[in-house]
Amino acid sequence: MEKQKANILTFKEMKKQGKKITMVTTYDFAMMSQVDKSDIDMILVGDSAANTMMGYEGTVQIDLDTMLVFCKAVANAGKHTFLVGDMPFMTYEISTEQAMANAGRMIREGRMDAIKLEGGERIAHTVAALVRAGIPVMGHIGLTPQSAAQLGGFKVQGKNLQDAKQIIKDALALERAGVFAIVLEAIPGPVAKIITESVQVPTIGIGAGNNCDGQVLVIHDLLGLFDRYIPKFVKRYANLGEDMQKALNTYASEVREGAFPDKEHSFSMPQDLVEQLTAELQEEGIL
Repeated sequence: MEKQKANILTFKEMKKQGKKITMVTTYDFAMMSQVDKSDIDMILVGDSAANTMMGYEGTVQIDLDTMLVFCKAVANAGKHTFLVGDMPFMTYEISTEQAMANAGRMIREGRMDAIKLEGGERIAHTVAALVRAGIPVMGHIGLTPQSAAQLGGFKVQGKNLQDAKQIIKDALALERAGVFAIVLEAIPGPVAKIITESVQVPTIGIGAGNNCDGQVLVIHDLLGLFDRYIPKFVKRYANLGEDMQKALNTYASEVREGAFPDKEHSFSMPQDLVEQLTAELQEEGIL
């Protein structure tokens, strides 16, 4: 049976029924082609492409035009999976008009089904404006990588009473503004549980415990393709990086030994044609 593409109403119903939502972050056509055949419900084309695909230390270096390249590549393969595009740093903070124009590009040019913004109460008015304009918005609170410098680095958020209250307020503000889901990153499980039980929209956890309505991981992390750093919340479901190294080394060895390409991976020509070709080339003085 062909996989049916979900929508924002699907996710709301899944929360009501207690069905977990599955989400991964990916960035290119080849990887998305595989995800689209899987049981994954939703894709985030994340600004983490700055780290995973481009080698930057943080996410703030990636710009909208570059994000659109990744979005288009994913959209070309993502026919049966709900697609969310990450709005990069400083593409929605300056004004509502700026946010509207840039989010519109993510939907129109990037062919995303929705966009994601980082921040809580401080961007609720922007979220509300985007939703009024018909753009589905996913929120993102807790550890927000674009503002990691203000948060003291890539650390767990909401560990003290004051910070935990603020994250809960942020979630409620985003719900009122009209988000269809909220990513909760790197917060204590009990705080995520309170939020999940307090809002009517689905929560998607990443380092937020197992009481969220769904989970998201970067596909390169869960497949073992990225080892610059491995966050505590990452579980590896494969070690494809090791498999790639073995395959590459085997290929290199076979090339050096003359074992590849063999007859199976080469094109042949009848021997009489080879002899005729050689004879004619010699006769014409080419050889």
